[in-house]
Amino acid sequence: MTTSPEKLPTLSGSVPPVREWARTFAIGICMGSADAVPGVSGGTIALIAGIYGRLIAMINALTPTRIVTFLKALTPLDGGFDFRGALHIFDEVDGWFGLALVAGVGLAVVLITRAVSILADEAPALLFGFFFGLIAVSAVILLREISFDSMFQLVAGFVGFAIAFLLAGPVEFLESHALLIVFLAGAVAVSAMILPGISGSLLLIILGQYKFMSDTLSRFIDALLSPVTGGSSATLVTDATVVVTFIAGGFVGLFTVSRVVRRALDRNRPATMTFLVALVVGALRAPIVVTREETAAGFTDEVLFAFTAAAVAGSLFLLALNWFAVDLDLDTV
Repeated sequence: MTTSPEKLPTLSGSVPPVREWARTFAIGICMGSADAVPGVSGGTIALIAGIYGRLIAMINALTPTRIVTFLKALTPLDGGFDFRGALHIFDEVDGWFGLALVAGVGLAVVLITRAVSILADEAPALLFGFFFGLIAVSAVILLREISFDSMFQLVAGFVGFAIAFLLAGPVEFLESHALLIVFLAGAVAVSAMILPGISGSLLLIILGQYKFMSDTLSRFIDALLSPVTGGSSATLVTDATVVVTFIAGGFVGLFTVSRVVRRALDRNRPATMTFLVALVVGALRAPIVVTREETAAGFTDEVLFAFTAAAVAGSLFLLALNWFAVDLDLDTV
């Protein structure tokens, strides 16, 4: 179906007001900050902010056909440039909303991962202890919403727990950080970002890619800024390859993994949610394993105290967030 030229949008009539942009950008920062740490979900922030339905509608509107048509309209192909036609497609997929949201998420992820990269080297027990507390309380909050009504649901929960628990330990093929692993991690993590209660960073921790991607992204940003800061750009190409691969995986995941999860929720919501929540419970092993690996002396009394104190702080933080924000209702997912 084509749109007559007189009905096509103009740039001035398409761009939303600055205030709306600023609000969406701010929500994106909150979502990115949440998704950059395990145990807190950007999808939950979207639910609290009242944009969850709009976010899902935008993702569903992003079909391969629309993307190809949009790109062709911006090239000399098929009769030349068609800026207004491209703008029409951009409006159909709520592109201005998505652009502001992605900008906010991206900025927050860059800032949070930089802090994580530094803390993982300087104070791993405190960082991953804090993450343990976030994940633990997240698991408790989610488990309150689950009722086990069938054997199939119990099996789904056991499978989810077993997968997360096993992957959260030392796994040789994940430790290689091969580009295929990075691609799959991007697909899974970005898909999880749109699910309230399930954190994309949590899945990166399960897959053993969280610290690796945090360090890589930090080095990549440093290399990009090296002409200004005077730093080194020696690893720019290598790190850029990893970052682009991860983003490509996330892009593909929006069209594949996220849609598979949505269909699974439509087909058997209780079993699917039980599986996803069990992933969170099984992931509690990951911060312990990472702390042991990153701390030269292992779990000494001092490390154990720091880890426990940080876990308590993380637990109290998420409990406070849950108390003042919203009661999570998984039926709205």
